[in-house]
Amino acid sequence: MDITHEMRAKVLIEALPYLRKFYGKTVVIKYGGHAMVNEDLKEAFAQDVVLMKYVGLRPVIVHGGGPQISEVMAKMGIKPVFVEGQRVTDDATMSVVEMVLVGTVNKSIVGLLNRHGGQAVGLSGRDGEMVVAEKMKIYKYTGEDRPPEIIDIGRVGKVKEVNPQVLNTLMDAGFLPVIAPVGVGPGGEAYNINADLVAGAIAGALKAEKVIYLTDVEGVKDETGKLISTLTVPEIEDLFEKGVAKGGMIPKLKSARKALLAGAKKAHIIDGRVPHAILLEIFTDHGVGTEIIGEVS
Repeated sequence: MDITHEMRAKVLIEALPYLRKFYGKTVVIKYGGHAMVNEDLKEAFAQDVVLMKYVGLRPVIVHGGGPQISEVMAKMGIKPVFVEGQRVTDDATMSVVEMVLVGTVNKSIVGLLNRHGGQAVGLSGRDGEMVVAEKMKIYKYTGEDRPPEIIDIGRVGKVKEVNPQVLNTLMDAGFLPVIAPVGVGPGGEAYNINADLVAGAIAGALKAEKVIYLTDVEGVKDETGKLISTLTVPEIEDLFEKGVAKGGMIPKLKSARKALLAGAKKAHIIDGRVPHAILLEIFTDHGVGTEIIGEVS
């Protein structure tokens, strides 16, 4: 079907109120999944983010890189070990994690965005002590009358604190921050942190207008498999209690909840396999995926 002049104009007019509403506002995007490996989707992602920047929004990118880490570890003959979904990270593994996330994946995304005119700058959570980490502990329950066993999974961290000064300085100067999810511990050591959790913590610290998680599913689904278009923070608790939220959706929902409780306005879990999903979510009436709000308005 040919796109008429009227249809083109309608698209721009539909976007106008959102351009006005979000001008100057910060949007944190968790970049991962299929959108990070498919070449066409990578291009669409870069176009979306750069367009956002040039119409006056302040995008911040937080990226993952688990598959890339596993691939490099395999080439080095290091077998990955996972406990309850967390990669056991000894010193040797941490070196690989930081090398891949900060040295390879981060710079690849920066290059992609810059090729589209984004003025991107690559960072990790260690820069400016932006993401302060503390060691994550995993507890294994061995019986009702026994204390839980603490499993040491090495240098896997959780976010203790976010210092956003470096991000605000870069954005005020017109740069686009791209952040690898490596945090800094009390002794200056690196910690491997789930990228979803880093994105939520940064969104909360920046009081972001939105935090958007790109996934490989349509969004959050209920027990019948139906897409949930809108969720509230209390309803997230229900999904956890009923066991409806599973796998990779759990850290995304936990991250969204933390971001909203810390001051972010809205969270969105959207299908990154849809070209230009970010623009569709921000600048159209219907959006895509699941939006999460603090409470019913």
